[in-house]
Amino acid sequence: MAVGARDYIDKLLVKKYADEKVDNHDAMESMVDPKKMLEAMNDVAVVQRNMFTLSQKLVGVCYAVNAKAARYKRGMNG
Repeated sequence: MAVGARDYIDKLLVKKYADEKVDNHDAMESMVDPKKMLEAMNDVAVVQRNMFTLSQKLVGVCYAVNAKAARYKRGMNG
């Protein structure tokens, strides 16, 4: 997939908006404290990691319970 202007209209649009600034992040004050945002993201990551660990442990326990409760039938040859 090519990036850039392909036809005449696209080239005109690129030329028109080449020097425009749409987001001036230097002049804006953030509505959210970056440290608090990173702490929240870290908290979410910790919870997800713990949920995954618990899920894996539950899979192991269920596997062990099912294996212990399984009753095997003898086949025709034995």
